[in-house]
Amino acid sequence: MIIGGPGSGKSTLARSLGDISGLPVVHLDRLFLQPGWTNIGTEAMSRLALEEAVKPRWILDGNYSATWGFRVQKADLLVFLDLPRTLRMLRIRWRLWQYRGRPRPDLKPGLPERFDPEFWDFARSWDGTKRDQALNLIKDCHARGRPKCVILRSRRAVTWFVQEFKRSV
Repeated sequence: MIIGGPGSGKSTLARSLGDISGLPVVHLDRLFLQPGWTNIGTEAMSRLALEEAVKPRWILDGNYSATWGFRVQKADLLVFLDLPRTLRMLRIRWRLWQYRGRPRPDLKPGLPERFDPEFWDFARSWDGTKRDQALNLIKDCHARGRPKCVILRSRRAVTWFVQEFKRSV
C-alpha cells in the first residue's frame, strides 16, 4: 500500500514495484476519476477501494484516506512517501508540462493533464492534516505490529528502497 502527498511519486513507485514483483498494480485515481476530471462519488470510491483490497495480491497506490484503515489491515507493507513539499510541487509542475493535454500513464483516457487551481491548493496544504493522518496511521500499525511500515523522505531513500525490494523478490 503506497500513500503520500500529491507529486510524491506514488504511481511511479507502484509501477516500479509491480514490474519487479509481478504483482498487479492498482492506481486508485484511475478507478475514481472519470472523463472531465469528475470522481465517481464517495460511496463508489470506498466500494472500489475495498474490492481491490480484498484481492489476494496487489500494489495499491493512492491516498483516499477514508479506506486506509481497511486497506492497511489487508496490506503486508505500507510505504509512506513523505517527500518535501518543495520537491512535490516541482514534480507536479514537471508533470503538467510533460503530459500537458494528454493523460498520464496512471490515469484512464479522457483525463488530459491540465492545471487545476483547486488541486494545486490541495497539494500545497497536504503537509498539514493529511500528513499527520498518515503518520498516525503508521503509529497505529506499529502499535498493532502490522503491517510493516516504511517512511521514505527523499529521492535517495526511494531509490534505495527499490533496490532493496529487488533484492528481496
